[in-house]
Amino acid sequence: MTSNKSPQRRSLIKGAALAAGALSAPMLATAQTTTSLRFQSTWPAKDIFHEFANDFAKKVNDMASGKLKIDVLPSGAVVPAFQLLDAVNKGTLDGGHGVLAYHYGKNTALALWGSGPAFGMDPNMVLSWHQYGGGKALLEEIYKSLNIDVASFVYGPMPTQPLGWFKKPIAKVGDLKGLKYRTVGLAVDIFTDMGAAVNPLPGGEIVPALDRGLIDAAEFNNATSDRILGFPDVVKNCMLQSFHQSGEQFEILFNKPKLAALPTELKSIIEYAVQASSAEMSWKAIDRNSKDYDEMKKQGIKFYKTPDAILQAQLASWDRVIEKKSAENPLFKKVLESQRVFAEKAGRWQMDYMVDFKMAYNHYFSKKKA
Repeated sequence: MTSNKSPQRRSLIKGAALAAGALSAPMLATAQTTTSLRFQSTWPAKDIFHEFANDFAKKVNDMASGKLKIDVLPSGAVVPAFQLLDAVNKGTLDGGHGVLAYHYGKNTALALWGSGPAFGMDPNMVLSWHQYGGGKALLEEIYKSLNIDVASFVYGPMPTQPLGWFKKPIAKVGDLKGLKYRTVGLAVDIFTDMGAAVNPLPGGEIVPALDRGLIDAAEFNNATSDRILGFPDVVKNCMLQSFHQSGEQFEILFNKPKLAALPTELKSIIEYAVQASSAEMSWKAIDRNSKDYDEMKKQGIKFYKTPDAILQAQLASWDRVIEKKSAENPLFKKVLESQRVFAEKAGRWQMDYMVDFKMAYNHYFSKKKA
């Protein structure tokens, strides 16, 4: 049977079909579905740490061009801060933003990503160990041993944290004896060993507890968070420098099945958004922390350097803590040894190569201060 359609008619039909396709293309684009993920941070909405969580989500959302949207809720919106890991594991939340030390109760080794002197590594070196020195594989091993099915992205090296806020300045180790003090992670063990009575309160509960006299002293993290949370309103003395949390990191969590279900393109966006957020967080922290430090000085807050005797006592307490934990927990010992090997070479390189920045700072500003 031969077609009775002329070449001219076939051409018209083909042109109409192409035109129809062109018209439907925008309609197909607008029909794109968006995958929404519900996150929760472990911080109050006003804290800069919650802001860091939002910064990460914005990067993902912007790069995903409508294909993926992460919504971040503040601490307590769905679960309390210390229950974040369980909520993400169970799928109650699709993801979250917190710190590994908050999971300390599940396996003490998890606190080694934040607590203690890390064999002299600074925060960025600890992150380097995680990425290139075996830390990432060890973290996956720990979660697997706990039957926790999450994807963890460790990022955002934090500046060294103060010893904390005290009603009276701490002059000697004996001043810590019997002091009701707030901290978290393995720092609980350090200060307990040094004689303090430790209470590991979540961030949002610290200042009210200080105000009501339920605790005598506390540490949280940095000048900006401490100021926003209201420490200067209830305590007027802050002790700077400490080894209890001198190299801590943030953690972005995903429910692993939810993450695995995403297209490769979106998973890549998430991975690179983590790296970009890590850099931006570090830069933002320098700017904001230095500003808030100056503002608190103007408010009349007294800052003191923690005496070397207390810092040395922290190191001695840490040695006793890690000896005990290593005997109790093979994974703790395994993580610790991995850090030790990395720290020995990385620390030697950094100390040999890095110039004394304090010398240059004093050269330009010490006369101004005088």
